Amino acid sequence: MAQAKKALNKNGKKNSRTGARAARPSVKTYTNYINGEWVASSGGETFENVNPADTREVIGRFPLSTAEDMDRAVEAARNAFDRWRRVPAPRRAEILFRLGEILIRDKDRLSSEMTREMGKVLRETGGDVQEAIDCTYYTAGEGRRLHGFTTPAEMPNKFAMCVRQPVGLCGLITPWNFPMAIPSWKIIPALVCGNTLVIKPAEDTPLSTYNLIKACEEAGIPPGVVNMVTGYGETVGAALTDNPAVRLISFTGSTETGRVVASRCADRNAICSLEMGGKNVIIVLEDADIDLAIEGAVWGAFGTSGQRCTASSRLVVHKKVYKKFTQKLVARAQSLRVGNGLDAKTEMGPVINADAVHKILGYVEIGEREDGATLACGGRRLDSGEHARGYFIEPTVFTDAAPGMRISQEEIFGPVTTVIPANSLENAIEIGNGVRYGLSASIYTQDVNRAFHAMNEMYTGIFYVNSSTIGAEVHLPFGGTKATGNGHREAGTQVLDIFSEWKSIYVDYSGKLQRAQIDEVNL
Repeated sequence: MAQAKKALNKNGKKNSRTGARAARPSVKTYTNYINGEWVASSGGETFENVNPADTREVIGRFPLSTAEDMDRAVEAARNAFDRWRRVPAPRRAEILFRLGEILIRDKDRLSSEMTREMGKVLRETGGDVQEAIDCTYYTAGEGRRLHGFTTPAEMPNKFAMCVRQPVGLCGLITPWNFPMAIPSWKIIPALVCGNTLVIKPAEDTPLSTYNLIKACEEAGIPPGVVNMVTGYGETVGAALTDNPAVRLISFTGSTETGRVVASRCADRNAICSLEMGGKNVIIVLEDADIDLAIEGAVWGAFGTSGQRCTASSRLVVHKKVYKKFTQKLVARAQSLRVGNGLDAKTEMGPVINADAVHKILGYVEIGEREDGATLACGGRRLDSGEHARGYFIEPTVFTDAAPGMRISQEEIFGPVTTVIPANSLENAIEIGNGVRYGLSASIYTQDVNRAFHAMNEMYTGIFYVNSSTIGAEVHLPFGGTKATGNGHREAGTQVLDIFSEWKSIYVDYSGKLQRAQIDEVNL
């Protein structure tokens, strides 16, 4: 149970870069958002949000909240529910469209602040904010399309239909790697469906979620409908997950933490939506455009410093082009400019914190010990010169890896990828499917028949042809199979099935009792 209590943040434990610290006068102090008011934690303690590219810079101090704070937020959301669900869905959507306009207006500032607190380069944080904008506009459109359907009834003079209704109070637990996009995937559909919510953002990146909630307030979302409480998973995350008033928990994070969340939800029969880990594969066949495949592999493996659940952490390459591919990959990886994401020349930023550095370098050591794999480049922490104050790791490539190695099986969540040789398409598919996860996969080939064969045989929630494994568009469902999740999908119209419930309605205007499946209908 001690492990379970620790497990409600992205890493399943406290981060070494957070914790109650002495106040610094020059650092801004932020507050929780509860019932339409910005309020400090009842305990009065804070934790520091630190720039992973330069740990001397403290972005802000955020409330180290208590279970009491979370209970207050849940109560505010519970009290606001009936009022919000009765607002017609098209009117709810109008507020969300205003939210989208605010995010567009402030995109540059929001992107810059996200880079400072999370580390990824500006063009990537711009994409993160843009995804929140896209999600807001697309999902707000569902305010006029929360479709149910009508259907013929079994009996005469009887009308049958079904409609969507809100789930109720939703608890949202979000990770640090997409600190505005992923919260938007949950907040916007929850609101358009008529739910109220409490969000606990990752303690590594609370500012970006704060900025999104601040925009919600400016857009005119009523008090109590949206609430935010910052702090540690084992305290406020557990209090949110365990609160009997919370009907649904939507969680994005590690598979291990997701199991804890699912277990706690099962104990009280709450709805649980999980989006968890991945060990994604790019398959490169002998007829592939090798230069294009290299660009996809580098982007997939080292974009966001490999800190994506869709990261291309396995590259399965046909033996006929294996040598050529690996030589080009290593050269390209070694050429990447690693540094502060605010620098326009930087191609890869830092990892998120000291715990991440320790975990990633630990996997490098594991890979070096495993029999057969070769550390072709990288594998070291960059800790001198411009990198001296940050959490920087070299882009790392292991070659000649075997499918069963730990570095080929386990989610590393850093700038590390493994290259595995394959004899054929079927062998590559077997290797690709041979992990516990099933989020994203990709194939590079010029043969449309083999592309469609792989598309059919790979058991993943996302599949790309001649592109990397990372990247998602908001109008398609996002999620995976096996240990990646529990079957729900975010984004697209499919997300509405998480945040709404079906109600079947029968209107009998026959003026008599009619018993479906029992009474015979006169022909």
